[in-house]
Amino acid sequence: QVQLVESGGGLVQPGGSLRLSCAASGSIGSIYSMGWYRQAPGNQRELVARITSGGRTNYVDSVKARFTISRDNAKNTVSLEMNSLKPEDTAVYYCNANVRVVHGMTRENYWGQGTRVTVSS
Repeated sequence: QVQLVESGGGLVQPGGSLRLSCAASGSIGSIYSMGWYRQAPGNQRELVARITSGGRTNYVDSVKARFTISRDNAKNTVSLEMNSLKPEDTAVYYCNANVRVVHGMTRENYWGQGTRVTVSS
């Protein structure tokens, strides 16, 4: 009912920058929070950054002052600007959206397919 499509991953050298984007489509009534999670090999998926429909943001401590999350409510998109990338940022990044579908009564979490970010020299 709702699809999230990510783009923007790739290979970057330490200290470099990447921008991830995610577009939500489908039977969308309302989107509440949107966010980015990541999962590195052998690790659990962790929250990287999240933004509410009102623009309030929160970040995992390890990315504060380096990453910036933003969203366009009119276009149902969320982006993650990643600067000063470190090898430990290497992971598959997943877009997440908390959505109430059209005619729906409850909110559900939807996930993108993931985009790989590799930080290496």
